[in-house]
Amino acid sequence: MDTVALFAGMIGLSPREGAARFAAAGVPIFPCKPAEKRPLTEHGFRDATSDDRQIARWWSRWPEANIGMPTGRASAVEVVDIDVHGRVRGFAAFELARREGLVDRWQALVKTASGGMHAYYPADPDRVQASWQAARAGIDFRGEGGYVIVPPSQVLFEGNRSAYELIGAGRGDAVSIDGSALRQFLDPRPTPAAMPAEARPDVDAERLAAWLAGRAEGERNRALYWAACRLAENGVTDQSARNVLGPAAEHAGLHQAEILTTIRSAYRTVVRQTPPFRISGGNSASRSLSGQVIS
Repeated sequence: MDTVALFAGMIGLSPREGAARFAAAGVPIFPCKPAEKRPLTEHGFRDATSDDRQIARWWSRWPEANIGMPTGRASAVEVVDIDVHGRVRGFAAFELARREGLVDRWQALVKTASGGMHAYYPADPDRVQASWQAARAGIDFRGEGGYVIVPPSQVLFEGNRSAYELIGAGRGDAVSIDGSALRQFLDPRPTPAAMPAEARPDVDAERLAAWLAGRAEGERNRALYWAACRLAENGVTDQSARNVLGPAAEHAGLHQAEILTTIRSAYRTVVRQTPPFRISGGNSASRSLSGQVIS
């Protein structure tokens, strides 16, 4: 899609009119709560479609609904989300990454409701990159398993409605970014020692995260707890669990404090109840439940 032209054409439109423009452009979208970021549909970004009739039905039912767009393969774009909240200011980290040539070839820049920014990049169809969060740097990456709110949506921030607006376009041909290289630059970590084959995790953490991100209100916390327990049982560290599940839980609508508390609780429970064991093909109950919920 021509991201810049599409977003530029949203100026002055209502959410309902904007949704129709996305449908006409063939871009999959889904409705989110008015003035919020939480999905209105049962499966969130997994319900996204470009079908004009379905989109018309959604916005006839919820004319003020904000517009959510899945990132990754569905929309063919990935987004670097520069956060601004509390003491966190992601712009400095983004500028350092830009100087290193890691994020300097964007398609479009969009102002977010909090005063942060979304930088849009074309997704590489041959390289699927999962969403992640570098909280200390104030940067989130929205790829596979993620979504963003797009213009002309408005979100309530500090008592006022603030709109998502196009504020800049790339100066040349946009290129996809290396999400792993960006994450390592923003939040460098030592390379973990290789695990023996018989002790490798039996669960797919990225599939768990994608499933968690689509949970609806009322089941999000329980889903996060369940997913964290599965990772804990399979030898994934609590820090890795936070890195993988945190952004997904945030997409589902949970707050950071609640996310950390739930993951810690899951890990304490597993450590307390499960004696050390060697994984060789995995826990059968875990495989069964995983297959029922995620497949």
